[in-house]
Amino acid sequence: MIVFRYLSREVLLTLSAVSAVLLVITMSGRFVKFLAQAASGALDPGSLFLIMGFRLPGFLQLILPLGLFLGILLAYGRLYLESEMTVLSATGMSQQRLLAMTMVPATGVALVVAWLSMSLAPQGAMQFQLLLNKQDAMTEFDTLEPGRFQALNDGTRVTYTETMTDDRSNLGGVFISQKNLGLNQKDRGISILVANSGRQEIRPDGNRYLILENGYRYDGSPGLAEYRAVKYDTYGVMLAKPDISEEVTDRDALPTLSLIGNPELRSVAELQWRLSLPLLVFIVTLMAVPLSRVNPRQGRFLKLLPAILLYMAYLTILISARGSLEKGKLSPTLGLWWVHGIFLVIGLGLLYWEPIRLKMKSRRGLKELARG
Repeated sequence: MIVFRYLSREVLLTLSAVSAVLLVITMSGRFVKFLAQAASGALDPGSLFLIMGFRLPGFLQLILPLGLFLGILLAYGRLYLESEMTVLSATGMSQQRLLAMTMVPATGVALVVAWLSMSLAPQGAMQFQLLLNKQDAMTEFDTLEPGRFQALNDGTRVTYTETMTDDRSNLGGVFISQKNLGLNQKDRGISILVANSGRQEIRPDGNRYLILENGYRYDGSPGLAEYRAVKYDTYGVMLAKPDISEEVTDRDALPTLSLIGNPELRSVAELQWRLSLPLLVFIVTLMAVPLSRVNPRQGRFLKLLPAILLYMAYLTILISARGSLEKGKLSPTLGLWWVHGIFLVIGLGLLYWEPIRLKMKSRRGLKELARG
């Protein structure tokens, strides 16, 4: 029991440290991406941390298996390097018993991953998509920030305001540049609106207008010497009408119960993927225990790179099989299970190869002694 607690503590501590580092790296990259979208006006800056919170379970369900795999390699590699595993082996600690002890904390990790993949990650993905739907339904007036040029409508319109009241009802120093996508050269000009002030107005039919006051409109085509300048007292620009969609279409956001029994290949692939993540934890544990065995003279990092390449091959083939299943190239019966079967055989081979090799070496030694 003392040895079990010691080994479990070493694995879980290393798992926590490695997973924390991987999570920070992953979330930092995604945060920079979302921050760039917020800077361009595609996202509300105030919802960035909420978005990251919704995406956190999806990150963790992939990080925890890798963290456990690396945690076993690093923790047990240190024990081999410091000859602690040699002492345990001398007292009767076999590879099979070491694997059985390691499977206990691995089971806890697998249960957490199952909870994330089956429940928490789909809920987070659903809330994330609904939030994006609301963001897409916002008008440019809602996302406009003072002192910043904002590209909208796929870059065909650029809007700028110098000042804006706190309730976002009035603008000051407005500039709007609109590309006209016509069929001929003349119709492909640019319209520029400048105004001293502006305000939003909602008509009874629900349409929204940006009402500009005391300004000018300039129309012209690049490369042509034709342009027009019009002074106006009041000018209305129609804003896109919000259309909030409550439909959830992303496969990651579908509830697990809705996937069970659904014959659609997309649903079958998603359900098998969610079931594969907890199963992945047990198989990588099976592979990590024998791979962590190192010679003290070789160093603890000798097998780390090959082990990581083996893990990446496992995950890459699993993702590829998921895509093939969605496209109908694999039967739902075969699904993703053949990938797990291959790496289960690899794990068992790694586990039993070393004892078999030692027995064969011992037999050769006995034969040589008998001949001598």
